[in-house]
Amino acid sequence: MDLDKKTVAVMTVSDSRSADKNKTDVSGELICKMVKEAGYEVVSYQLISDDFQAIKQTLLHACYQKIALVLTTGGTGLSPRDQTPEATKAILEKEVSGISEAMRHHSMQITPRAMLSRGVSGIRGQSLIINLPGSPKAVRENLSFILPTLHHGLAILQQEVGECAEPDVSDNVSTINKM
Repeated sequence: MDLDKKTVAVMTVSDSRSADKNKTDVSGELICKMVKEAGYEVVSYQLISDDFQAIKQTLLHACYQKIALVLTTGGTGLSPRDQTPEATKAILEKEVSGISEAMRHHSMQITPRAMLSRGVSGIRGQSLIINLPGSPKAVRENLSFILPTLHHGLAILQQEVGECAEPDVSDNVSTINKM
């Protein structure tokens, strides 16, 4: 698959969801819906167990396929089975901690429980990987907050624009900073 800044892989990490395919994956389906509405194409959607090797291999596979944006949901809490951040860190070439910090900061305005999220974000090859929380409410809050900026970040990652400071018509921040 050729690299396309609009391709997305969605990965739900959940023992219960992966074991029982009849259970509705509300968070994963919500991510698919939100990114499609933002103009992205979901080219991969998977349910996997909370298994370090399974998470790691699924992430690597998405990156080797050159999928631009890899979004995970689940496995970012404090449960002993929550291993998504560790599996993600194991394959990252560069962390992009600002994304995860921004999500936690935004969520802290809504609930103090956001401080319990351990999600990470980073780059492998030309793929941007972001760990989202597992709850549908937190997925909606976090993804709606970061989604407007991801287009520009992916353009930088794929060398379509040079720097964050370059104006982008979809980025209102550059307009605000000129005022």
